[in-house]
Amino acid sequence: MAHCDLYIRFERFTGRHELLAQDAALLAAADQALKEAYAPYSKFRVGAAARLSDGSLLKGSNQENASYPTGICAERVLLSAVSALHPKLIVHTLAITYEGDGLSSAYPLAPCGLCRQTIAEYEERYQHPIRLLLAGQTGEVLLFAAGSDLLPFKFSGTELPSLRP
Repeated sequence: MAHCDLYIRFERFTGRHELLAQDAALLAAADQALKEAYAPYSKFRVGAAARLSDGSLLKGSNQENASYPTGICAERVLLSAVSALHPKLIVHTLAITYEGDGLSSAYPLAPCGLCRQTIAEYEERYQHPIRLLLAGQTGEVLLFAAGSDLLPFKFSGTELPSLRP
């Protein structure tokens, strides 16, 4: 038996005012995206914005459905749109923010497990890390060099051949 440690390196900013201008602008785009969220059931709106390898921005928001759980998270809406509209471009940075009726939005929240897996898959697909900015509407901001840092034991396509009989 061996005891192992896992360390995740990230940057913590006290607020958006400490960010580089392009990162602050990307979070502002994520703020705009969450205004387009369709969340009549949970009242929890998430906005995501991506800066692509050509410098362009694309936005996405969560979309709920009365037939739960057929809704889709903002991160997966956005990554699917990138694949459909710009299949040759790489996502350089992904910014995610949120707000909810009656909820404090003063600290960053991480993506759900399904979105973490999806982000990790995109990184593997394009052989490029996706910088990840996480923020609430106020308070500190977290910056990860790669989205897969949030899912260190991800499932990947490399495992599939070994699972076949």
